[in-house]
Amino acid sequence: IFHCLLQQCCRALRHLHLLLQNVYFQLNSHLTTLASIHKIHHTLHRLNLTEDVGQDSHPSGNNSAGPSCCSRAMPPRKKRRPSAGDDMSAKKSRQDSVFRKHETPQIREEETFSSKRCLEWFYEYAGCDDVVGPEGMEKFCEDIGVEPENVVMLVLAWKLDAQSMGYFTLQEWLRGMGLLQCDSTERLRNSLDYLRSVLNDSTSFKLIYRYAFDFAREKDQRSLDLNTAKCMLGLLLGKTWPLFPVFNQFLEQSKYKVINKDQWCNVLEFSRTINLDLSNYDEDGAWPVLLDEFVEWYKERQMS
Repeated sequence: IFHCLLQQCCRALRHLHLLLQNVYFQLNSHLTTLASIHKIHHTLHRLNLTEDVGQDSHPSGNNSAGPSCCSRAMPPRKKRRPSAGDDMSAKKSRQDSVFRKHETPQIREEETFSSKRCLEWFYEYAGCDDVVGPEGMEKFCEDIGVEPENVVMLVLAWKLDAQSMGYFTLQEWLRGMGLLQCDSTERLRNSLDYLRSVLNDSTSFKLIYRYAFDFAREKDQRSLDLNTAKCMLGLLLGKTWPLFPVFNQFLEQSKYKVINKDQWCNVLEFSRTINLDLSNYDEDGAWPVLLDEFVEWYKERQMS
């Protein structure tokens, strides 16, 4: 008997489940229909095709401030039938209104960043690949009017968080250009002054300087070869550090073939904190041996 009752309960539960499922599908269908109706009404309203319910459609009473004030100030006018000219004017007015409503969003769309335009812009230089290589990079630099060895290209690479020198991947391009809000050559040209101004901020410059080490080194090497290091140092410090020409001469005649990251970072700190006559340099400080040797070499050179 218990087994039979349990079977009946199971059948009743299955039947109830089917009924609830049916109700759910019906409610979902109604909600979808209502959403579609709302969307259609919203679209018609934007196109100015729905009837605007204004004050004139309501019966005027004593509580309506606008019409009652006008009726007290002005004598009533007799209604006249609209002529053909009035119909044409009203139609033209509606058409102009529709045109104006659609004209503004189009202008704003052109002014805002477009991922589609940015993607098409990328493939102008990448071709069929998902990366802009050296040839595409050369054309890219030519189009924006910047030499490849210009420091602004390093700032752009930093903004894109590019991992390899001479290459921009699709992901790097879309993310970086999206942050810059640049989806065309013209927009990037207009942003070049901003990219140059980033170098004037000491915090940003330090981040770019540290980024340049990993950006320029070979990915299978932990250090930066000396020739590349000298080029990058000249790019970053050549115009701002008066001692750079002397430091560059020291590197050329030194025994060093590579620069590690600790040496790289300390060169920036040295250029920012040590006087031009090296009077405040502490030989017992935590400076790398590279800079100890530079100071010793420079002082001997000055004495001779």
